[in-house]
Amino acid sequence: MVGLSDILGAVALLPALVSAYALPEACSGICNNSHDPSIIRRADGTYFRFSTGGRIAIHTAPSLSGPWTYKGAALPGGSSINLPGNQDLWAPDVAQVGNQYYLYYSVSTFGVQNSAIGIARSSSLDAGTWTDLGSTGVVSSAGLPYNAIDGNLVNEPGTSNYFLTFGSFWNGIHRVRMTPTKSNGAAYQVAFDPNDTAMEGPTVFKNGDFYYLFFSKGTCCGYDKNRPAAGKEYRILACRSSSPVGPFVDRDGRSCRSGGGTVVLQSHNWVYGPGGQGAYQDPTNGPVLYYHYVDTRIGFGDGQKKFGWNRINFSSGWPVV
Repeated sequence: MVGLSDILGAVALLPALVSAYALPEACSGICNNSHDPSIIRRADGTYFRFSTGGRIAIHTAPSLSGPWTYKGAALPGGSSINLPGNQDLWAPDVAQVGNQYYLYYSVSTFGVQNSAIGIARSSSLDAGTWTDLGSTGVVSSAGLPYNAIDGNLVNEPGTSNYFLTFGSFWNGIHRVRMTPTKSNGAAYQVAFDPNDTAMEGPTVFKNGDFYYLFFSKGTCCGYDKNRPAAGKEYRILACRSSSPVGPFVDRDGRSCRSGGGTVVLQSHNWVYGPGGQGAYQDPTNGPVLYYHYVDTRIGFGDGQKKFGWNRINFSSGWPVV
């Protein structure tokens, strides 16, 4: 005979059964102030997290789980790029090239195409050591098919070929060759959805034989004021290619330039609107996906977004968290 306690126990298990996604791994210390995070680990084992706001906020920790400590702004004087938004920098992306670290950032204002991707350099990652180098040459204005924000650098292993993948809304996500400090050639489209242009924040990550293009889709912000329709909030999708230049397709073989994209992570349990993601080959945890999200148990404000991360399983050929 089934008792009330059995029924209640089964009901308690339902969230775990219906969710196809793992909950974020543990995070301690300052886990908010993490919009559009970018992660890198220094040779001494210190993790650095860069994020939108505060002229690129820098946090450090001894592990991905924390405890995270605020260290200051990467560019306390703002950007030298002469565009509106040069004191409110977005979407950092950090990469190591040789013995130098490069920080790509966006100068823009919400909803406009008058934008540029800038770059700063440091030999240590520490706050107070970053030198602003100004524009990468990746700029946009009305009439162009892309918006020059959300840059992400990728190197073709074993070569001196660098590519910057970038873009937001308009005609999707684009790519240009880099030196890696300056653009070198014309931009070309790598992802686009003609039925839903709300895609941005690309990250390219190589695992095995494939290059995976992760991107965010949907409404990113302002959930406390105007909640999007269910399923239209931020979520993370991916396509892949055997070449760093594409073409990228999703798990069903659909072109990423024609609306393709396989969902990797979306709202589940108390996690809402995950996105602004990056992927990182962590020496301790293996490949990880990191992102920001709002915890519905706490609140939906932009300032309440938290840092989340999960290990990625590529055993199927596709990223699973």
